[in-house]
Amino acid sequence: MRINLIPAFLLLGLLSVQSNCSKSKNSSSGGNNNGNNNSGSINFSSWVTTGDQALLLQKQADLASGTANNSYPFIDVDTTQTFQTIDGFGYALTGGSAYLINKLGSSEKNSLLQELFGSNENSIGVSYLRISIGSSDLNASVFSYDDMPAGQTDVNLSQFSLSQDTIDLIPVLKQILTINPDIKILGSPWSPPVWMKDNGSSIGGSLQTQYYNTYALYFVKYIQQMQANGITIHAITPQNEPLYGGNNPSMLMTAQQEADFIKNSLGPAFQSAGINTKIIVYDHNCDRPDYPIDVLNDAAARQFVDGSAFHLYAGDISALSNVHTAYPDKNLYFTEQSTGANGSFDGDLKWHVKNVIIGTLRNWGKVALEWNLASDGSYNPHTPGGCTECKGAVTLDGTISRNVSYYILAHASKFVPPGSVRIASNMVANLYNVAFKTPAGKKVLIMENDNPAAASFNIRFNGQWITTSLAPGAVASFVW
Repeated sequence: MRINLIPAFLLLGLLSVQSNCSKSKNSSSGGNNNGNNNSGSINFSSWVTTGDQALLLQKQADLASGTANNSYPFIDVDTTQTFQTIDGFGYALTGGSAYLINKLGSSEKNSLLQELFGSNENSIGVSYLRISIGSSDLNASVFSYDDMPAGQTDVNLSQFSLSQDTIDLIPVLKQILTINPDIKILGSPWSPPVWMKDNGSSIGGSLQTQYYNTYALYFVKYIQQMQANGITIHAITPQNEPLYGGNNPSMLMTAQQEADFIKNSLGPAFQSAGINTKIIVYDHNCDRPDYPIDVLNDAAARQFVDGSAFHLYAGDISALSNVHTAYPDKNLYFTEQSTGANGSFDGDLKWHVKNVIIGTLRNWGKVALEWNLASDGSYNPHTPGGCTECKGAVTLDGTISRNVSYYILAHASKFVPPGSVRIASNMVANLYNVAFKTPAGKKVLIMENDNPAAASFNIRFNGQWITTSLAPGAVASFVW
């Protein structure tokens, strides 16, 4: 549903930041220094996206803080309270995304990749990617790295080959790495080779226990051969969406099976091969936090596990905090959420920023990823039985169109680099927000106005504040 027309005073400056520069020594609204020394006026920069697309990550005029009284609620940002360190923000670079990007002309491709992964003022600073180990459902066809004729097996993986990925995925990744050599990459399989499965199909089924060690070696070979191509795999999950077997490709894997695979095969195989790639469990919806907790309850498996990964097609984002409470020494990742053909820009913008970005980070997540980077105008390519309406962050169909997922993610990736630390901020009046301190010492506040009307509020730091308004459903990133 589209939001109502925005009042004229907001269109003149949708952020409507009013710097209240008159100094009130005895302000009843001020006086909260958040543990920081008052060091005078603070310069705030801000970027805004609105649901009606009148503003798209548009920079507003910089404003200086003041201490004047008003009746609006305060959002206090406090650097003395720190939480998790951020690894990055990004997308799934599916095989289909890589294919579409690789079809672009050299200049156009380089320009797009610089915009996505670069660090200049015109870039959005994507710092984390998820790729499929073998095909996902957003490849044009289903494949693994060791497909065999029906009835044949390859227990020693003598036929293992990354050849399918050398066509588009690996070349695109190599070009991305020339732009951002520090980008982190997570690999997730949708299915192992079908000869390892109990149903002999790319859809559903389970990994046969007799092939646990073989499949562990499959991961080792994958990581080693990607490294030989100059691509470091920072982390893997043993199975994408292990509780859903209806995708093509897909595989079912219970928590007990995942724990057994990790402790008996995958963890020891990594250890023996000297592989430091992180193992992240689960990689499915927030309605089943019991799954990663069950895996982590197994002490033999837990020693090999870095953390847990989540999607949000079901459940509530607070599930991440439930797992953090159970195992505070284990990391949390948000690895997938799609925008679709039937979604609206305004609805997706507010829901995804509220949940995937702000929700993930306020619930201890280190990474927030959207699905997926690129599609064409008909939401291709995809496998037979794969997602037919998954919308890319960009549409590549003769021209380049930036879709809602581009802006959802950019409000974090452009301003919160890896190594940033989440700091304290309070939420009031349906103004969802999360705050960070960057390695350079900048403070960043990402906010979504979840109210049905425009909202005015104060952002206060170090005893100084600005007064600002946001349109309903609008998103802003503040930097100072």
